[in-house]
Amino acid sequence: MIRQPIICVMGHVDHGKTTLLDKIRNTSVAAKEAGGITQHIGASEVPIGIVKAMGGKLLERFNTNLVIPGLLFIDTPGHEAFTNLRRRGGSVADLAVLVVDVSKSFEPQTYEAIDILREYKTPFIVAANKIDLITGWRSTGSSSFLEAVEKQTQNVVNELDARVYDLIGKLSELGFNSERFDRVKNFQKEIAIMPISAKTGEGIAELLVYITGLAQKYLEARLNIEENGPGIGSIIEKREERGLGVTIDVILYNGMLKVNDIIAFGTETGVKTAKIKALFRPKALQELRESAGRFYSVESVSAAAGVKISGNDLDEALPGSLVMSTSMPNYKSEIEKEMSDVFSVSKEGIVLRADTIGGLEAISRLLKNENVSISKKGLGNVTRRDVLDAMAMKAIDPYSAVILSFNVGIEADAREEAQVSGVSVISESVIYRLIEEYKKWVEDEKKREKENAEKSFVFPGAIKVIPNACFRVSHPAIFGVSVIEGRIKPGYRMIDENGETVGRIKEIQDNGVSLGEAMKNTDVAISMDEVVYGRGVKENEILYTYVDDEYELLFRQQFGYLLNDDEKRLLDQISEIKEKAKKI
Repeated sequence: MIRQPIICVMGHVDHGKTTLLDKIRNTSVAAKEAGGITQHIGASEVPIGIVKAMGGKLLERFNTNLVIPGLLFIDTPGHEAFTNLRRRGGSVADLAVLVVDVSKSFEPQTYEAIDILREYKTPFIVAANKIDLITGWRSTGSSSFLEAVEKQTQNVVNELDARVYDLIGKLSELGFNSERFDRVKNFQKEIAIMPISAKTGEGIAELLVYITGLAQKYLEARLNIEENGPGIGSIIEKREERGLGVTIDVILYNGMLKVNDIIAFGTETGVKTAKIKALFRPKALQELRESAGRFYSVESVSAAAGVKISGNDLDEALPGSLVMSTSMPNYKSEIEKEMSDVFSVSKEGIVLRADTIGGLEAISRLLKNENVSISKKGLGNVTRRDVLDAMAMKAIDPYSAVILSFNVGIEADAREEAQVSGVSVISESVIYRLIEEYKKWVEDEKKREKENAEKSFVFPGAIKVIPNACFRVSHPAIFGVSVIEGRIKPGYRMIDENGETVGRIKEIQDNGVSLGEAMKNTDVAISMDEVVYGRGVKENEILYTYVDDEYELLFRQQFGYLLNDDEKRLLDQISEIKEKAKKI
């Protein structure tokens, strides 16, 4: 049988991916998402009748006979945190639509999406979105770009061409030949750029017609599948439905599933199986994540499709896991391999809780990019055990004594334990904000530690006695010094190059003003009670702050970030002086 192609919608955050599908579906999924960003891969079916209705004149113009049953769109999140989600979407997609805001051109996740498409050799077209924001653009009410552009002024057409050629240039830098879709001569060698407005709908007709035509012309072999082959898909959601119990929403991208089939899926404790009680398909133009009332019951489903599955033993199924018919060879090892990758952890690091495997994947990757390790991962609410595990990290790495919670709650006893122990729980419903909040927490912790350290620690410092700058010989001796490295403060014990104690700094002044600290490259006057100028301390002599072993260890193990490279070298020099003095 010929299945409908899977179309993956990709692009940078806020470039209009979900708004584009909303225009096609005439729904408002985008407005319902936390932070305005899609958090999980969604699927929407567009029947071939809709394509024919929207592209009637174009189909006649291009003499295209549509034979595929429709289009299945996968709406993937656009922020960089969602690479793994997009990567999964890209790996099962037949075609991709790369949405680019024409006013912003390529942005970081645009390049990232292209890397994924290149990696999986997924053919794509570029939807140059937001043409309605071009100064002077007049919306026509038509769904056809070619009709709309004929009614624009020459200045608007020139500006549009300039922005399209900017995209052509960006693609050329990446090794792709491209052109505006109506100027493409060979679709196998050139990327088609489709100017559209997801807001007004202009260009949507061409987009649907071209996607359908390209799929039919170049992917015929891929779209022909064995109708009764074993089903393979990806779980995108698990939920409790009234009258059905626990159900899973699945993107089926190969084979067939039937009522009474046995399917396998991943759980936190391993691979488990369940018998399919019922299958439900979303009604036309309805998003798979919408309510159960928008579904109808079927006896079987063939790829490619979004389907809701009801069964008795789905309680432990993990969103993001593979779901496979048990008639598929090696189904268990395939699922186990994926699960082991998702839940891999380090011996040290933060505790992470999320609502789906996709969330764990995305956050784990982003934390890895920030060089943050994870010691424990889990799905569902934050538990008291999580808090205790995070608290155990405090002695090893204080910046790991924290729990990141994505889209899940915190149990009452866990909240109480966190308050008592001082473990921070950072909760967010938008992934990139969760990472930003963690980074802010680390910055705040370091700032607090730095403030405390600077008040109590003795920092490495070196001063040189300035010639002819003695203001008092003794009781106390007052003389001028240059801070040649690090810093000095009142109360610091100073030693000479042999490790002998010279005295403690009583006061620091600059032109008669007392200072709490003097930094490198400053000349100041200091006073010392214990020393007699000319005997205990001499002109051009270099003195060093005495950093005791406790502070030295803290600088080396925990607070190294408080010192620059020169100060670290000075700390090594002071350590050598101390060791030499011990031997004497």
